[in-house]
Amino acid sequence: MNHSLYVRATAIYLPLAAAALAGLLRPRRSRQLAACLLSLFWTLCTLLVLQRLNQLTGWWAFSPGGLLFREMPLELYFGWAMLWGLVPQLAFPKGSLVWVSAFMVAFDLVAMPLCKPVLYLGNHWLAGEALAVLLVLLPALLLARWTLNDTHLELRATLQVVLSVMLFLFLVPELVFAVRPGDGWLPLLHSPSWQRQLGLQLLLLLALPGVSAVAEFAQRGHGTPLPYDPPRHLVTSGIYRYCANPMQLSCGLVMLLWAAMLHNLWLLLAACMSILYSAGIAEWDEGRDLAERFKTSWQYYRRAVPSWRVRWLPYHSGTSARLYIARTCGPCSELRLWMEARHPIGFDLIDAETLPSGSIQRLRYDPADGSAPVEGIRALGRAMEHLHLGWAFCGAALRLPLVWQSVQLLMDASGLGPRILGDMT
Repeated sequence: MNHSLYVRATAIYLPLAAAALAGLLRPRRSRQLAACLLSLFWTLCTLLVLQRLNQLTGWWAFSPGGLLFREMPLELYFGWAMLWGLVPQLAFPKGSLVWVSAFMVAFDLVAMPLCKPVLYLGNHWLAGEALAVLLVLLPALLLARWTLNDTHLELRATLQVVLSVMLFLFLVPELVFAVRPGDGWLPLLHSPSWQRQLGLQLLLLLALPGVSAVAEFAQRGHGTPLPYDPPRHLVTSGIYRYCANPMQLSCGLVMLLWAAMLHNLWLLLAACMSILYSAGIAEWDEGRDLAERFKTSWQYYRRAVPSWRVRWLPYHSGTSARLYIARTCGPCSELRLWMEARHPIGFDLIDAETLPSGSIQRLRYDPADGSAPVEGIRALGRAMEHLHLGWAFCGAALRLPLVWQSVQLLMDASGLGPRILGDMT
């Protein structure tokens, strides 16, 4: 065996053997499979992003020959993904993140120079290694650790959204382009500017229900979309008032639009297969699981809310939420009249003055399911989901991270900030 074949074989079989041995020796934990899958898919996506950047910067280069993916040998690609995506999660599940990261980086610094003649390092390869740590290793470790320990729910849900975007809009197209060479990304890059901008805006609009549904799972259900990390409570609020499968519907529509923007029939086929899988096997499996866990609550909800057809008016389970809004505040009273004129479904408008003095400073939405109340712009976004589908979309956009903070800051700066109301009871 020549040295090149030896390097290629070692690159894939050494991490595979290390992961297998660690998996056999370490006791299994209930959430370990979910943690490993998320970490592995994160490394697969981000390593490809790193290689695309490397093609522009020249941090390192690979020798031709063998099976290549974006000029990177498949053995090194999968080996690196397993080394960072599986080995730390199986071998050091309770180790300090600092020490685990330092060990993996030290291994890389020793191993990469030894990979000649398959891998040739450039003068600035350490810059690429530093970016790899920040982009690939650390998020993979955090996502796996948070999933395994069931902590940092909203942060790990956010990373799952980012992973989904990379998986369906980047990795899947790259795989299609590798198997079926064609124009690749050129149809998108060379399309007229107005057409590209319109398509991307429509893409964001179609993605909004899915992103909002993930946030709803985290905030109201205390879980994530992952089957091994499901919500603990039945989620019927937010976008789920209008559709029982907003994530699958959103993902399918986004993939269809992305295939159209890239002018790729194979991506169109992949989108159709994803929709068929979601409408068939996934829906049957999830429906059975939800029926077992939530019984009559799920049956009642499922009869009222379709899986793929979208309701115009919101679903209401029978217990009303409360929107506290001041009657003595001019802008608030106008907002109250606007809400009342639209006949909201599923919440009661209550005078904020009925609360103890100083206990409320902004508009407050108190959900009916015992979840924590929210105030200000988030309360307004929550109230909008009780009007109709159009306003529910606006409310979902208002509640997105960074969006609601920015809008709240603008509202406060314009004079509509917090106010202390007197007790009028």
